[in-house]
Amino acid sequence: MTDAPPPDAGQRLGLDLVAPEVYAPVLRRLALVALALALAIGAVTGLVFGPLPGLVAVLVVALPAAGYVAVARRRRLWLRGSTIGAQTLTRTRTLDVAAVTGVELLVYPGRLSRLVLRLTAGPDRQLVPLAMYTDAGSGRELHLLGLRRLADALVRSELPAALAVADLLVHQLRAEARDAALPERPLYRAVTLTRAKDYVTPIVLTDAEIATLY
Repeated sequence: MTDAPPPDAGQRLGLDLVAPEVYAPVLRRLALVALALALAIGAVTGLVFGPLPGLVAVLVVALPAAGYVAVARRRRLWLRGSTIGAQTLTRTRTLDVAAVTGVELLVYPGRLSRLVLRLTAGPDRQLVPLAMYTDAGSGRELHLLGLRRLADALVRSELPAALAVADLLVHQLRAEARDAALPERPLYRAVTLTRAKDYVTPIVLTDAEIATLY
């Protein structure tokens, strides 16, 4: 299935489909624009209705934007060994891939379709984004090392579904290694497979469908 794990398999590896460093400047600009808009609306409201309504207007406009920026900046997803960690604004949770009780591939169809790995361990669930593609045939896929380490973690599970997804990721790695076109890549084929179904809700791929992707 997979070769021997790389020597850095015990180190923390980011699994974010878009690295936080990429969108950090966008978040900063969003925060500044929201603050400027809030101050402008607050100033006008304050002149018309008084200082207190003006302050309320500033808070109403600024707080939602500030909250979104704070959540986005804190959100992280990583893998260390076979353990996936997810950080949100208020907490950090972990899930051992080797101990999962459920492994599913989900496709969120749309103009920007997303392929997500859903891992279940008892009452806990974790989503791991694998790829996203536009209808125009462009997109972004999880980086090579992330796919490799995720496949290594999945083969530690005894679930047939975990082994099937690990195989899929290995075939994706091979396709990327030879610089295959998108239609030849299993992750892209998983998304295009569901477009004919004309669904708007997330679609769980069956074992038979996964087997046709590579």
